[in-house]
Amino acid sequence: MLKKILIIVSILTIPFMLHGGENLSLEKKIGQMLMVGFHGTSAPKNSQICKDIKRFNLGAVILFDYNPVKKNKPKNIATKKQLAKLTKELQACSWDGKLLIAVDQEGGRVQRLKSKYGFYGKFPKASDVIKMDQSQISSTYKKMSKELKSVGINYDLAPVVDLDINMKNHVIHGLGRSYGRDPKIVAKYASTFIDAMHHYGVLTSLKHFPGHGSSVGDTHKGYVDVTKLWNKVELEPYRLLKDKADTVMVAHVFNKRLDAKYPATLSAKTVNGLLRNKLGYKGVVITDDLQMGAISKKYGLKNTLQLAINAGDDILLFGNQLDPRKVVTTKKLVDTIIKLVKEGKVSKMSIDNSYSRVQNLKRKL
Repeated sequence: MLKKILIIVSILTIPFMLHGGENLSLEKKIGQMLMVGFHGTSAPKNSQICKDIKRFNLGAVILFDYNPVKKNKPKNIATKKQLAKLTKELQACSWDGKLLIAVDQEGGRVQRLKSKYGFYGKFPKASDVIKMDQSQISSTYKKMSKELKSVGINYDLAPVVDLDINMKNHVIHGLGRSYGRDPKIVAKYASTFIDAMHHYGVLTSLKHFPGHGSSVGDTHKGYVDVTKLWNKVELEPYRLLKDKADTVMVAHVFNKRLDAKYPATLSAKTVNGLLRNKLGYKGVVITDDLQMGAISKKYGLKNTLQLAINAGDDILLFGNQLDPRKVVTTKKLVDTIIKLVKEGKVSKMSIDNSYSRVQNLKRKL
């Protein structure tokens, strides 16, 4: 009898030990820091993505509808029923049932759950939302949140808190992705968005720190220097929402006034210095896609990972979306980071800190 009790107790404590982090291998802690994109509308046990989630304790995935390889076939999102099944399969592969499953769902041009797949698909862009009254806005975003939750998506890479301060900006102003010029008003609408998402248990991400609203270029395509255009007021929404934000996404914008050498994503001065120490943000920092032109054209993979981790980024995003020739495997990412730790270029403490911040985030689910 005693033997049976001991076996039961030891089985019950295994997940606790694993998720306490103390007994977790370095490889599995690193896995929690990664968000990857993959090809496939299902994730059976023998699929590569399921094997990666299991083997490396992968923390997050990002889903897309558009398939850059087979343009007439969906990448991950085809129908409501299919997506609900996919997210269920993905969660079944994870250790804790708390895999972060993310999409970009802002409204307007940026919504992955489109009408043609059987979703609502007509959520308004931010510049139209501000013409609605408060209760309308709240119910619109609750509807969005409910739809995400209904298909197993628990992490929305939104809202945008960039200020609408440059009329020549194509990527924010041109697409109507900003709630306006006034940081207090922007924070108010973003707060309503976050509340609505939390209503159905969906996590959010403020973006794009330290401000993409003043830029002219598009970081998807290449290097974007905002040194002469950026304004300190762009930090204000982050200061106002620092205690409410689930996560903050860092942009690849380069700003000599904040860091003369590195773009924000790879800048310790910007992430650890400005966002954490000066503004007092304590939560998870996620990078914008590290395969975007602003990074990939200038930095190799190893260098990118070293700089991003040392900057203070907790979740490293590799969408495997922008260039079909540059798909990076989870194994390669984990192996490269382990090598960086062994070479003393990245400290175990940085990994531990990120791991514990990600676990704190998942507790909200």
